[in-house]
Amino acid sequence: MKDSSKRRGSAASPCAACKLLRRRCAQDCVFAPHFPADEPHKFACVHKVFGASNINKMLQELEEHERGDAVRSMVYEAKARVRDPVYGCVGAISSLQQQIDDLQTQLALTQAQLVRMQMHAHNYHTQH
Repeated sequence: MKDSSKRRGSAASPCAACKLLRRRCAQDCVFAPHFPADEPHKFACVHKVFGASNINKMLQELEEHERGDAVRSMVYEAKARVRDPVYGCVGAISSLQQQIDDLQTQLALTQAQLVRMQMHAHNYHTQH
């Protein structure tokens, strides 16, 4: 049947989600296209943070073409939550924003120093 070729897993090789949940991987498994058997860590991390039932509900509420992006977002957030249980990806974003602010300040100081040096060089050349 052609429908079976659309799914990465099969009854003999369940997707990472069904394998972790110890259940039969059905032909229409919502997890299979996004959590292949060769990436068990991906589902394990998302499952730890969101739970299988919530992941299933979120994916079921989306159009098929939106699910890949949703899974990538869940994986990103889950990994961030594992690293920083309190702030998750917000902590990472805040840290990166602080780095940007610091670098912008450093750039502004360097540009001001460059202008001063150029003015000093210009004044030196006009006097000599």
